[in-house]
Amino acid sequence: MEYAQASAKRTQFNRVPIRTPFVLGAIIDLGNCLNLVESGSLEILGQAYIGLSQVIKGSGGKMPVNKKDNRALDCAVIQFVHQSNEEEGKAQYDTTRCAFPEGQEAYEGASITSKLHLQICVRNTNMIKGFFLPRPSIKYNPYLRA
Repeated sequence: MEYAQASAKRTQFNRVPIRTPFVLGAIIDLGNCLNLVESGSLEILGQAYIGLSQVIKGSGGKMPVNKKDNRALDCAVIQFVHQSNEEEGKAQYDTTRCAFPEGQEAYEGASITSKLHLQICVRNTNMIKGFFLPRPSIKYNPYLRA
């Protein structure tokens, strides 16, 4: 909700401003998850980076670059994981989960930040088992009319 409210006030970057902030909860089964908070998945990511860089070098292209909140390199590497799995006939990931430390440090030298959050990308929509309005609804959705 904080993100939506900040976006409505234009203190958060969005291409299109959110006119009415709204929160919706979801029940998601992670299934076969590329869980980027686990060391095994980080090894997969490292190998994908090497593979992607070889492909891009071979084609004479340039590697994408992360710039502030634009994670073009990270996105390309994760997409390469999915593409490689498909080409090699490996099991596809249903979801991808990652932690993002953004914002100000909680204290000097901290890894905990003011906008630290987890994001889940659902590739297989069958993994969304349900959705709901969080309660109390007036707190999380003050613009919702009864």
